[in-house]
Amino acid sequence: MIALAGTEVLGYAASAIVVTSLTMSSVVRLRLLSFCGSITFFTYGFLIESTPIMVTNIAIAAINIWFLTKEFRSGAIDLGVSDIPADSPFLLDFIRFHTSDIGTFQPDFAMPVGDDVLALVLTRDGLPAGVLIGHQNGDTLTVDLDYVLAAYRDSRLGDWLYGRGSNVFRQHGITQLRAEATTDIHDRYLHRMGFKPTSAGDPGDFVLVL
Repeated sequence: MIALAGTEVLGYAASAIVVTSLTMSSVVRLRLLSFCGSITFFTYGFLIESTPIMVTNIAIAAINIWFLTKEFRSGAIDLGVSDIPADSPFLLDFIRFHTSDIGTFQPDFAMPVGDDVLALVLTRDGLPAGVLIGHQNGDTLTVDLDYVLAAYRDSRLGDWLYGRGSNVFRQHGITQLRAEATTDIHDRYLHRMGFKPTSAGDPGDFVLVL
């Protein structure tokens, strides 16, 4: 009876993991949880001697491994960036739709206006995945918004943009970026992207030299 109860608990746990994976907004986290769920379900199927459950979850685990390998393999995902007019209806609608989520990271953001505004759309496999908006003064871009959709925050878009993709800034004559962290989450993100506190030592004021 104890073994049977333990097996049932394992089955319920596997179900809970799979259900939880479906609530993930991040593609990577969804795949990781789904993989864990498939392994747990395989173990459950093995204990109750159910070949269909074992075969199905081996297949699911293999599919998740394939997608996760693609996610983390350099060059396997097509990341890109394109200029877009700051007054583009698409851009304004994109920002308006995601205003609440943007406020989680940069609550003070307000769409800048003027001829010095630079707006970029970040793409993943050809689809819009985020935006970067700032105003340029000479060779310096002050970043007003650096936002990536929740589904793609584990896709290393920021690492790519400030690394291999940083040529987009140089094409505009930009050699350094400045940003102000207004939340702890944003502060940690800027540190992770390689931004350093300014020489002035103002709290939350960061600079990245390209």
